[in-house]
Amino acid sequence: MSLDNAPTVHDIDAASLAAWPLPQPQAEGDKELRGHVLVLGGSREMPGAIILAATAALRAGAGKLTIATGASVAQLVALAMPEARVIGLTENETDGFHLDALDSLDPLADKVDAVLVGPGMRDAPCTARLVHALLPRLNEAGVGLVLDACAMDVMLHMPHDWPDGRPMRFERPVIMTPHCGEMAHLTGLEKECIVGEPDAPALQAARDWNAVIALKGARTVIAAPDGTLWQHEGAGNIGLAISGSGDVLAGIITGLLARGAAPEQAACWGVALHARAGDRLAERMGTLGYLAREISLEVPALLEQLGSIKRKVRNHDAHANRHVPGDEQLGA
Repeated sequence: MSLDNAPTVHDIDAASLAAWPLPQPQAEGDKELRGHVLVLGGSREMPGAIILAATAALRAGAGKLTIATGASVAQLVALAMPEARVIGLTENETDGFHLDALDSLDPLADKVDAVLVGPGMRDAPCTARLVHALLPRLNEAGVGLVLDACAMDVMLHMPHDWPDGRPMRFERPVIMTPHCGEMAHLTGLEKECIVGEPDAPALQAARDWNAVIALKGARTVIAAPDGTLWQHEGAGNIGLAISGSGDVLAGIITGLLARGAAPEQAACWGVALHARAGDRLAERMGTLGYLAREISLEVPALLEQLGSIKRKVRNHDAHANRHVPGDEQLGA
């Protein structure tokens, strides 16, 4: 992509978030109005991933939670997540879910607002078959969808009746959260090229796949199908590079989507909240050694603080140069 044709890149900072407020539930609203999340994932070896993602969805403000995971770990997950309804699905020998899972998942399409598929799943071809089978029902019900981890392999494993040569493209925009290695796997590009210049691959994928792409890295870029591009540059917080961190990010994004945020807004806010949570933990605990499970704990206060900045910006536009307390912590 030439510099002449390069799109404008919008920074995700405190000011831009203040100008793009999240949907807020009415004070008299109940848990249904805050959004119902379904998290589909987990496996015998990685049940913790779905717990991390599900917890993050609730910390992002969703009001109701259903988890669908392997029958072998469903009771463990239910004990770890007393806030959730937990459905046990039949597993195969490679930790994938049988397609008879559709019998349990299909009725939920009319009850949930957002679905996350992928955390802790291990059998990519089997997972892709399940996602392909779910897509028509989710599209019919207008449910938001986030694909993470091996669920993104839906781009590579087509149904047996898929027309030869027809590329995969989503009917309704979904959110996908690859890191550079996963993006290389999905596109066939060299990982080093994506790390060095992530904008063009993210934009191309967003347009081709009809997806909001949150391409994760020290500089995370979010690309929308219409060609809009955002970036979030953290403070080099290496502490976020830890097992489970991506599951937390996917959960935050899904929780925001369930609350009524548009896919691109949920992705941008999710990336910002995740990064700022890491910054807070690094300040308090040190750059290395905090855990992915601790990231979600910071999210409610960050949501409140960002909302406070929004109100201050709105109420004091005449004092544009005024210092806003908390900007340093937010990385503005």
